[in-house]
Amino acid sequence: MIPFHRPTFTGNETANVLQAIDGRRIGPGGTYVTACQDWLSERFQVPLALPTGSSTAALEMAALLLDLKAGDEVILPSFAYTSTATAFARTGARLVFVDIDPATMNLDPGAVEAAITDKTRAIVLVHYAGIACDMERFLAIAERHDLAIVEDAALAFLARHEDRLCGTLGTFGCFSFHESKSIHCGQGGALLINKPEFVARAEIILEKGTDRRQFLRGEVDRYSWRDIGSFFALENIRAAFLLAQLQASQAVVEELTGLWWRYHARLAPLARSGLLELAEPPAHAQLNGHLFWLKLADLAQRDALIAHLRARGVHAVFHYVPLHSAAAGLRFGRFSGKDRHTSRDAARLLRLPLFQGFDDLDRVVDLVFTFFEQTGSQAPRRKIS
Repeated sequence: MIPFHRPTFTGNETANVLQAIDGRRIGPGGTYVTACQDWLSERFQVPLALPTGSSTAALEMAALLLDLKAGDEVILPSFAYTSTATAFARTGARLVFVDIDPATMNLDPGAVEAAITDKTRAIVLVHYAGIACDMERFLAIAERHDLAIVEDAALAFLARHEDRLCGTLGTFGCFSFHESKSIHCGQGGALLINKPEFVARAEIILEKGTDRRQFLRGEVDRYSWRDIGSFFALENIRAAFLLAQLQASQAVVEELTGLWWRYHARLAPLARSGLLELAEPPAHAQLNGHLFWLKLADLAQRDALIAHLRARGVHAVFHYVPLHSAAAGLRFGRFSGKDRHTSRDAARLLRLPLFQGFDDLDRVVDLVFTFFEQTGSQAPRRKIS
């Protein structure tokens, strides 16, 4: 079976983890946590980058930093993972789901602006599949209406909008280092604080509501409870694994991006023939190759292609079920405007295998062509690259 995903391994993870164990610093704090924080701060050039235990933790910290409360509204895509919603729903804020742009599966700026009310406090963007949202438009919307922007960049590590890295353009940026991502530590994340006024409080929230970090830097003579907070920090043993991945991340992303464009080139004849649809990254987006999707005519055809591939040893999968259609989505939020694309396109989208060291791309592509040939479609001639 060709797997859908295989976790990245760079070669230095084991030595780092053993060193963390030998040093008996396994929990929060430690040299590897500091090294990861320094690497992220330097790479992203932001006031503060905090390694966290998950991207969920990063999103929850962002929600706390915004002081959201009951009666506030947060606009976000329904085509997203549950953490994107739960992090804000747990504050008591009302979720306002809006439609997506089917070309990118990212939020539609026009739908977002139409959904803004006097209760709106923030826009949560998901850079789906490592393709950057139209940040120029979203930043202009946020400025007009005095709103915060939270970038859920869980799928967009080292992806760019123009010359800026995703996660650095909004008020906050949130990353995932879950093992399903291209760069990982099993389970982990990071929060980028892009505005200096949030730095001090972010450190307190990370430290369970205390000023422990200020104490360790000698800024106060003892640390005490100052604010709300929780255990959001990344442990040293996972940071040891993550540091090896961060240090190799540019090479990993370049490899994956090359594979992404090979898929695109090989499947382009099917797209030109109208048999499927491919992502077409807009001019502002420099993708990171994390995820390759295509869209079929409808749900039935998508499921048929998944079954066709699985029967021939290839694991391909669909993705999110729209959040507004779930029981919790109905309880904690509402859909604003018309659902023209979210439900329809979520039911048509299929993801193909893509990971570090993937060498079965041509076989997967051939099986996609075979599917259309066997179903009687006028499939174009296959182009070998």
